[in-house]
Amino acid sequence: MASSEEKKGFTKRLAEALRRADLHDAGPSHIAREFNLRYQGNPVTTQAVRKWLGGLALPSQDKMRVLAEWLDVAPQWLRFGEGVRDERNVTRQESTAYRADYPTLLRKFDLLNDPHRKMVFEIVLALLRLEGKQ
Repeated sequence: MASSEEKKGFTKRLAEALRRADLHDAGPSHIAREFNLRYQGNPVTTQAVRKWLGGLALPSQDKMRVLAEWLDVAPQWLRFGEGVRDERNVTRQESTAYRADYPTLLRKFDLLNDPHRKMVFEIVLALLRLEGKQ
C-alpha cells in the first residue's frame, strides 16, 4: 500500500502535468471524462479523480500509463518522481504526426448525426483491432 508521502508526491506531479497541459483549471469531472475517452478499461469516477488530486489514492499502473501518455510525461516520473519528466525527451517508436487535438475532435464528433457517430465508432474499433490494441 502506498504511503501518504507517495500519494502526495504523485498528486503534486499530477498537478504539474495538468498545468503543463493547460488543464490546471479542469475539475475532477472534466479530468475523468477526458481520461475515460483514452482508457480502454472500466471508466474512472469523478470521486476517484478527486482522490488522485487530493493525495488520497494512486491510480493503478494501467491508469498511470494512460495518464502519463495523455499528459505527455514519463510514467515513472508521474508515479515515482524518477527519471525524465518530459515524455518528449524519451525515445518513442510511434509517430506523433497524427496527434489529435482531442477537445476539437470531440466537438466535431458531437456535431455528427447518430448514424455517422456509429460509423466513426465502428471504424475506430476496427482499426484498434487491426493494431491489436483492443
